[in-house]
Order: sequence, then structure tokens, then C-alpha cells
Amino acid sequence: MIKNINNRHMIMLALFMMTFVGEMDVTIVSTAFPSIIGEIHGVSLMNWIFSIFLLTNAVSIPIYGKLSDQFGRKKILIIGLTIFLLGTIFAGISNNIETLIIFRAIQGIGAGSIMPLSYTIIADIYCMNKKSKMIGINGAIWGISLTLAPLLGGLIVDIFNWRWIFFWTVPIILMSIILISFNLNENSNYIKQKVDYLGIIYLSILLFSVMNLIQFIDSLSVKMDETYYLIIISIISFILFIRTEYKSKNPIIPMSLFHNKTFIIQNIVSLLISGFVFSLEIYLPIWIQGIMRLSASISGLVITPISIFWIAGSFLSGWLLSKTNAFYVTITGLTCLLISAILLLNLSIYLSLINFAVISGICGIGFGLTITNSTVISQNIVDNDKLGVATSFNSLSRIIGQTLILSVLEMVTNREIKIGSLHSDLVNASSVNELMYYKSDHQLSSKTISSFKEILLNSLHLVFFVCLLLVVLALIINFLDKKVKRRS
Repeated sequence: MIKNINNRHMIMLALFMMTFVGEMDVTIVSTAFPSIIGEIHGVSLMNWIFSIFLLTNAVSIPIYGKLSDQFGRKKILIIGLTIFLLGTIFAGISNNIETLIIFRAIQGIGAGSIMPLSYTIIADIYCMNKKSKMIGINGAIWGISLTLAPLLGGLIVDIFNWRWIFFWTVPIILMSIILISFNLNENSNYIKQKVDYLGIIYLSILLFSVMNLIQFIDSLSVKMDETYYLIIISIISFILFIRTEYKSKNPIIPMSLFHNKTFIIQNIVSLLISGFVFSLEIYLPIWIQGIMRLSASISGLVITPISIFWIAGSFLSGWLLSKTNAFYVTITGLTCLLISAILLLNLSIYLSLINFAVISGICGIGFGLTITNSTVISQNIVDNDKLGVATSFNSLSRIIGQTLILSVLEMVTNREIKIGSLHSDLVNASSVNELMYYKSDHQLSSKTISSFKEILLNSLHLVFFVCLLLVVLALIINFLDKKVKRRS
């Protein structure tokens, strides 16, 4: 499919750049919310600025994967990046909350091309050993962008204004499009088939309703009517989608993929561990800032080893895949994550930052081995004409895992904090946000801060217990697939 791959370095530069800005745009808006609402108002719709991006991103991922198998990686990726570029520009010039949400939705549709097509192109242009390394580096860049996004967003808003959290990415997206246009050359031997439009419609409805359901997990008691409707829509669209895909000559997601036990297991493992990644990136900084009372920049430094050792883990994954069964590579990665999850569960309020850095490093190796291996196996067990759709489904599994598990952990955290507040004379639910910010310490008594730390400590220990369960479940599921082999 791909020809003339002498310009691999330029292609990879483009993929790394678009991965960085694509993932950065997921969470960079969080620190700009006060400035956005202050200028264009609409506080009741504020959360949709974040949620709509995730929704449209998830819906578009499998569609890009299938279309790239049918029409070529280059053409579909450039279309996706162009949509992302236009959504970014118009989001930056929005004058009211409604138009900002619309253009964030368009941004998400365009960004949906980035993760699946990046990994698919890497699989096209590299052999097994190199492929694992490049996928791992790309994954580490994803982790770095997730870590830096809130810090960079705050800095941009302070120096310029909230519109520049969109504008600064424009030249990077343009450069990525130019590099892909001039360096990625493909053969034109793709088989032209009828597009499964009905499958795309049903899949979009299904994913949109499921992702909305996930968003409602923490507020089911006050959104029961919406929940019932979404459950009914999800069930009906799922049945119609499966029925359509079995009948279609060119299904958007071939049902034959799910006849492969290894494919199913690797994507479940990817879903679970991706949820653990996202949880660690969010809740470890909360521990550093809320319990140790240190700055956001310090908490960012503490989780930096995750990205650094992720790269090391991916390099190790490539080497191990050339030497042994892929099953044992995944087990090695999951064992590292099991050790780190046990250490997290036993965190003490008196631990030093070095302990957290060590835990982050172990996690990074585990993520590099497990997630890289999961992606490579998902690609290697399918034929080339299904490579894009298999990779996109793996990416979709990761997105759903991150969103679902983070919503569950948010519910767990809020519940524990509410229970702790009810049993405290010094802390109430309304004061938690203020207490989370270490710079407010001079306004509070030492007893109040100590009481809050105890409440937060119990909450985060429960979060880390759930993370431990995720890793144990991933280990058990992976043991069901002992026969997975590496493919030369």
C-alpha cells in the first residue's frame, strides 16, 4: 500500500506533531473555562466544550479506519486533518458558547483521524521490531501532551487569552498536512467498494448514545429520564448495527474480527489499561497537590517518568516480540503494572517525591510493554485490507476505556469525599474545591487542612484500589489467550 518509504523520518515527524496537538486539544480547554465563560458566557453549557470533543472523536475513529482501508491512508488523513484545522480556527473565533461547542464537535471529528491512522501508517512503513518502538514513542507523546495540556493552557491564557489555546496549534497542523502530502506516497491499488453508509449511521448513533451514558454515570439519580432514553437508543442501534454489518458486503467493522479470540482479548486489555493510564495521569497529581500541598508544576514533574519509561518499555516490547511469545510480553507489562498498583494502594502521607517518581517509572515501563504490544498484536493478526479498521477499533477501545473508567472513578471519588465531609466538623462538600488548592493554606487552620487530607487520602486509596482491580482483571483476561503467537 505504501511505496517509497525513504522519507520515514519526515512522516514520523508529522505523526508525532499531530498526535501531540490532537491529544493536547482534549484537555487544554479545562484551564481556560473561567476565561471562556467570562467572555462569551454560557456556564450551564460549559461541560459540553469538553464532552462534545470526546463524543465526536470516539464516533469518528472507526469510520476513519475503515475509509483508510478503502481509499488510502494519505487521502483520508489529510481530509481528517483539514477538518481538524477548520474546527480549530473557527473555535478560536467563536463569539458565543453555542458556536464554540459546534466547532469543538467539528474539531473532534477531525481529531478522530489522528490516533488510528498514525498507528496504521506506522504499521505500514515499519517492520515488527521498529514498529513497536515507533508506536511506543507515539504513545509516550500522547502521555506527555496529556500531562502538559493543563499547564500549557493556563500559561497561554495568562499571557494571551483563551482563543490562543486553539490558534497556537494551527501552524503545527498545517505543517503536518504539508509533510504528509509531500512524503507519504501510496500505491493506488485500493479496491473501490460501496461505502457502508447505513452501518456508519447506526454505529454513530450507538457510540454517541453509549458515550453520553458514560458521561451520566456520576449523575444517574438526577438524569434518569435521559438515561432510560439513551439505554433504549443504545440497544436498538446496537441490534440494527450488528444486523447491517452481517448483511453488508463491505461492513464498516467486519464481524469476522470478533471471531478472533486474540483480537477481542487484546482490545479488552487495552481498554482496561488505558483507563488505568488516564486515572494515574489525573489522580497522582491530585495526591501531590491536595495531600502533599505542592504546586502543579511539581506534580507534573512527578508523573514525567511515565512518558520517559513508556518509550523504554516500547523499545523493550519490540525486542521481546522478536525473541518470545507475545503473551509473555503482555504478562511482563501487566506484572509491572500490578506491582505499581500495589504500591499506589499502600501510599503513605509521609512518602517522598522520589517514591512517586519510582512508581511512575514502573508504570511507564508497564504501559509501554502492554499498550504497545496490544496494538501490535491487533494489527498483526488481521490481513492488510483490515489493518486500518483493526487499528481504529483498538484506538476506540482505548478512548472508551479512558472515558468509562474515569467516569466511574469520578463517582467513587465524589462519593467518598461526600461521606468524609458528613463525618467531619471542619470540612464540608462545598469547601472541597477551595481546600484542594494548596495556596489557600494560609487562610485555613492546620486542623481543617489535616481533616481534608484524611478525607482525600481515603478517597484516593479507594481510587487506587479500583485501579488494582483493573490490572488484576486484565491479567486474568490475558491468561485466556496463552496461544497468541508473534507473526513474522
